[in-house]
Amino acid sequence: MNAYVVAEPYKISAGALALLVHVIFFSLLFFSFSWQMQAPQGMVVEIWDSLPADFEVQAQPQLVNQEPVLAPKVDSVPAAPAAADIELKNKKKLKAEKLKADNSPSRKLAEKRAEQAERRMEEVERQAQSHAQAQKKAQMETAAASGKVIDEYVGKIRAKIRQKTVWSDSARSADIKAKFDVTLLPNGDVLSVSLAKSSGNVAYDDAVERAIRKAQPLPLPPAEQNLFNKFRELHLTFSSAESGQ
Repeated sequence: MNAYVVAEPYKISAGALALLVHVIFFSLLFFSFSWQMQAPQGMVVEIWDSLPADFEVQAQPQLVNQEPVLAPKVDSVPAAPAAADIELKNKKKLKAEKLKADNSPSRKLAEKRAEQAERRMEEVERQAQSHAQAQKKAQMETAAASGKVIDEYVGKIRAKIRQKTVWSDSARSADIKAKFDVTLLPNGDVLSVSLAKSSGNVAYDDAVERAIRKAQPLPLPPAEQNLFNKFRELHLTFSSAESGQ
């Protein structure tokens, strides 16, 4: 059997690479050792006995307490109107000028109708004021008339009661007064009588109370005048000097 040798090229490359690495390592080691063996350079220092004449000492700046300088206050400047606002104002101005220069029949008709509407409003306001004044005047006249009617019928009631009052001569020796509260019914009948303030003479007080009851039904205004509320509760004062007897 024949034997043959096969070359292995990858083994040769590996050996060459290992040799190159060792050469570089030893070179770095040599240069490093040589640098450390160099002597350091010396430093020369000059020592002076005194300062030279031309030497000037620069004074250090001293800190001085100073108030902080405030920046001047600047008033805020109003921002310029936006372009949209300026454009809107210009449009309104142009529209107003266009309406002013418009002499078309439709514009004249619109102005005429507006004037008519304004006049109608003024007339309505005048009528309303006139109506309010008339109504106020009527109320005042009604109140005055009602007051006259009330005074008239109160006088009739007092007169009828005086006619029915009977008392002795001893009660007439002085001018005495008695006050009564009288409650009436719509037909003039007396519902109740109470002595509010005595005259000081019991005989006179009793005589007036009897006269009030005898005088019913007392005279009242017609029902259509709607004045009974003014006569429901009467406060009457009677004096012996006013007696008809």
